Amino acid sequence: MHLKDHLILWNHAHIKIMDIRRTTLNAGDNAPPYRLPSSAFLYAARGGARVMLDKHSYQFNHAHVLHGGKGTLVELFLEEDELEFEYVLILYRAILALPAGKELVALMEQNNPFHCQYGFEPTSATSLYQKTESMLSNWDSGGLLEQLQVKTLFYQWVYELAWQLHVQGIKLMKPDLLNLAIRYMEENYHEPLSIEQLAEAIGSSPRTLSRLFRAQLQCSPSRYLTEIRMKQARTLLLKTDATLEQIALGTGYSDAYSFGKMFKKHFGISPVRFKNNASAPHIWPDMTLGQARNDIVSPLFLRYIDNDNHDQYRTKGESHMYRNTKPSLLLMLMLCFSILLGACSPAPANNTASPSPSASATAVADSGNTDQNTPAEAQTRTVSTIKGDIEVPLHPQRIVVLYLLGDVLALGIKPVGVSDVSEGAAFENELKDVQKLGTWFEASPEAVLDLNPDLIIVPSEETYQALHQIAPTVLIPYEKMTAEERVAMIGEVVGKKDEAQSLFDDFHKKVEESKQKLQAAGILDKTVSIMEGGKDRSMAVVNSRQFGRGSQVVYEYLGMKAPELIQQKIDVSTGAEAESISFEVLAKYSGDYIFRSSYNGMADLTSDPLWNSIPAVKNGHLLPIDFGLSYYNDIYSLNAQLDYIVNSLLATVK
Repeated sequence: MHLKDHLILWNHAHIKIMDIRRTTLNAGDNAPPYRLPSSAFLYAARGGARVMLDKHSYQFNHAHVLHGGKGTLVELFLEEDELEFEYVLILYRAILALPAGKELVALMEQNNPFHCQYGFEPTSATSLYQKTESMLSNWDSGGLLEQLQVKTLFYQWVYELAWQLHVQGIKLMKPDLLNLAIRYMEENYHEPLSIEQLAEAIGSSPRTLSRLFRAQLQCSPSRYLTEIRMKQARTLLLKTDATLEQIALGTGYSDAYSFGKMFKKHFGISPVRFKNNASAPHIWPDMTLGQARNDIVSPLFLRYIDNDNHDQYRTKGESHMYRNTKPSLLLMLMLCFSILLGACSPAPANNTASPSPSASATAVADSGNTDQNTPAEAQTRTVSTIKGDIEVPLHPQRIVVLYLLGDVLALGIKPVGVSDVSEGAAFENELKDVQKLGTWFEASPEAVLDLNPDLIIVPSEETYQALHQIAPTVLIPYEKMTAEERVAMIGEVVGKKDEAQSLFDDFHKKVEESKQKLQAAGILDKTVSIMEGGKDRSMAVVNSRQFGRGSQVVYEYLGMKAPELIQQKIDVSTGAEAESISFEVLAKYSGDYIFRSSYNGMADLTSDPLWNSIPAVKNGHLLPIDFGLSYYNDIYSLNAQLDYIVNSLLATVK
């Protein structure tokens, strides 16, 4: 990691001190391994020891400094000739201060300095020692004023370290997140553990972990955890007399039913039948986890769902449990025959490979959850999302969408249910006969359930948590994505990847044509302000590209500039920002053209002298833009906004 990136992220981070403690080890003391609950600095105050950070060894003597990220395993070994060793542990948490642009988010994901591992001996130890002692004394005092002083001293402490890192050219070692995750799974497989909890435990994100597992192990974190649990469950079934309930609780499942369902998905046979067949070792040969990753059961049988939405909700009148229909005798014979073939055939040469997506898509359905009329080919595929890998329909027919309505419509899909549509939205007529489910952040789960969707697309963690048990649910973190990234992801989810690419190819072509028209009319180089409000004799002046009200079209795609006072803020803005400006100074923030957001009940300024004294207003360059039309930033709305904005500007010179 480059020190420059390190400093950029430190400057943009919000820091919270979690704890500061002094620890003393005496000869003969046994220091148990300790997993860091947050990012941490270790400062050697006296004596010497050998320290292992995730199996990396450091000599830790007086005034030395070590750093480790959340989840790092710390092991201390007192040197033989040392009678006493004293060190200070500074635990802190760092998150990006909001709003944070996609560049910072990407930098944080790729080069997180708060997770890096490094150690060195400062060339000047006095300053660090004094600040460390001062932090300890203020922290122990416990007062609010003292806590503020601790944070101030901590930043000075970090500055001193950064300077030392620069002078000495110390290289920061990125943590092995994959190894951390695997070790954490192996230690905690018996606990209920989601990918979100795993990511939180090691200071990563679900999306990053999913990518790492896919790239290096060709499987998802959920699948790897299941394999650990299934291997342990298999051992417990074969070598103990534990009940299914005990085994379920001991392997991280809430009850015997959930455990049995997952066991059958994984091995193609129920736990009871497995135990009863234990006397036939040729059917169940011993396997290592590495082999199990590929050949726990024949790929034709491995119909594993990484994000199993538990017992899917059904329409009214149905039980929300899976139907327990009996398989036909022929199907049962085929299953048994396939199991025997899978167990007796030699393992593939590549023991780390996983069944390909195409193999998963054609896997035979779990016989316990399939009736006689169900086709053997599963019409699903797996997509990677911020919530991990999720199995979605190959061709979804009943999609519920919240907020991201225009993106789905532009891909040629009409949802069966949507969040409320803002009056005047570009797609208002397209969705007039589609059921509305409430505001996008408070959509009714009951109303969604009644629609019996086969896919749900949501824009926030809150909506995901409210709806994800109803049907496969994909969270699109739209605030952290460009419009292109968002539409591409939705296209991938609904099976229209090529169409998604074409949408933006056509849009960018249209943008270039629009810029040429504006350039020919002498407008492209003019300044533009975007405003909203006026009732309290002040205006909200948009100073970012992500605020809506046409800001993305004007400032990002058309590349037009705002007055200098606003442009300076737009250039550094990373979120949706606007600033309230009084009428007395509003002229300084007014461009050659003003787009004013219009809506029912807006202030009537036709007789306001200050407003009418603004040059753009006097020159007839005040252009209304409908609030509903400019509220959304989906590709459907962006196209409509581009047409409206360009035509409105061109109309001023006709």
